[in-house]
Amino acid sequence: MSIEVNNESGQAADEGGIVALARFVLGELRIHPQAELSVILVDEDAMSVLHQQWMDESGPTDVLSFPMDELRPGRDGEDPVPGLLGDVVLCPQVAARQAATAGHSTSEELLLLTTHGILHLLGYDHAEPEEEAEMFALQRRLLLTYLSTRGRR
Repeated sequence: MSIEVNNESGQAADEGGIVALARFVLGELRIHPQAELSVILVDEDAMSVLHQQWMDESGPTDVLSFPMDELRPGRDGEDPVPGLLGDVVLCPQVAARQAATAGHSTSEELLLLTTHGILHLLGYDHAEPEEEAEMFALQRRLLLTYLSTRGRR
């Protein structure tokens, strides 16, 4: 997997942890080992511009996903195809506020948002209640499995 993290936010972040999580999530979802993913951390001003431009909503948001080749999770009996997953854009400042409200660290929130963004790249959505239940259950399972195995690696 080619996973690139660019931190343009001016905030400290665990880029190595983001790469390790992304590699784990993509492996669990049987994405081709030659797939490419980009994760970009930006400040609130840059995220506000992207949020307005692409979602027509004002102010910064926590995560945006920009899919490229519309790759999907691998299925039994099918060979995964290589390609460009796309970009996940994170805003650590928004993540820090959400983490404080949720009672966990900013690093953990960024891992949650990375997982969420990757799932969006792979076609998951939460517009409808059934979609939300499926996406959030998978997101929770992936993140908890990663966090529980992280110490054993």
